[in-house]
Amino acid sequence: MPIDSRVDAYITKQADFARPILIELRARIHAANPGVVETIKWGMPFFTHAGKPLANMAAFKAHASFGFWQRAGLPTGKEGEAMGQFGKLTTLADLPDSESFAAMVAAAVALIDGGAAKPMRPARPPKPAPVVPPELAAVLAADPVAATHFAGFAPSCRREYCDWIGEAKRPETRDKRAAEAALWLHEGKRRNWKHEAC
Repeated sequence: MPIDSRVDAYITKQADFARPILIELRARIHAANPGVVETIKWGMPFFTHAGKPLANMAAFKAHASFGFWQRAGLPTGKEGEAMGQFGKLTTLADLPDSESFAAMVAAAVALIDGGAAKPMRPARPPKPAPVVPPELAAVLAADPVAATHFAGFAPSCRREYCDWIGEAKRPETRDKRAAEAALWLHEGKRRNWKHEAC
């Protein structure tokens, strides 16, 4: 049972309610898979099998959490309530029984041994094209050079101009921002050009 002193240090510095939970989770995962290896990834304890992530645990201000890296076919329990599959863990009673936990570890190990890859998150749908506020539309209609530069920008750069002008509450502010945008766009500058050299 390889022990990583960094995991010891992580557990030691956690709140009183969290330490027993983390100690119990650690003991259970080692009991279920004696070859598991401990490490720290992204600032929290991870358990690996065959060099691949098996599970992780973490403690927060008011709860702890535990989750398997590969989850296909595993009970999801309270997934979505907090990071991990068991929801917000505040006492040992929040953990599944030892036998169920060991079965989940075995299933997660089998997924790794079977070559399963962690499914990628579904791609986010593209954002709709930005709505050009009337003040900016007037600027673009009056200056073909600015319009050409604006059209050549990536959608995110166009959206920055549209949002910046369109989110102003007062008409005077929108007009003032549109006037500034006219100068910058004529020169081919993006909305946040002042910060690009930083």
